[in-house]
Amino acid sequence: MKTITHLSRLASVAAAGAVLLLLAGCGPSSNPPDSGKTASAASAPATGRPVEITGSDSMKFSLTEIRAKPGETLSITLKNVGTMPKFSMGHNFVVLAPGLDPATFVNDAAQAVKTDYVPAKYKSHILASTKLLGPGESDTVTFKTPVRSGRYPFVCSFPGHFQVGMKGELIVE
Repeated sequence: MKTITHLSRLASVAAAGAVLLLLAGCGPSSNPPDSGKTASAASAPATGRPVEITGSDSMKFSLTEIRAKPGETLSITLKNVGTMPKFSMGHNFVVLAPGLDPATFVNDAAQAVKTDYVPAKYKSHILASTKLLGPGESDTVTFKTPVRSGRYPFVCSFPGHFQVGMKGELIVE
């Protein structure tokens, strides 16, 4: 008799669980259907000329030079192709405005852990930046290049990476 009572309780619990799952599927979706508004950044197609750059555990960008026309829209995708964890080998891509010394920027960036090593005080001096990426992650930033010809440094601001060569130039001409 004990076995039958135990089996009956198990069947009741299983039935209650099935009902809860069924009801959960009938509730409002966390992904509502498209309401005609602009798609999220993750699903929006790139609107500029695509440029892909990778960062690896060797602390080097795959490109050290990106050429563009004045006022051109670029969609730069950074991919972290390394295998080391983000906390020890994260990568980002930050394009700096003229007049901001890259070494000064990255020295201050080392203290900006909570903002992915991009100090808020330099916000007006940053032309574009990606989020900090761990292994296998990627991020795309779309922006217009300056209308003024010139050389604009880009860096990975994770501590120590700029110093060993994770840098390059956006050349607008």
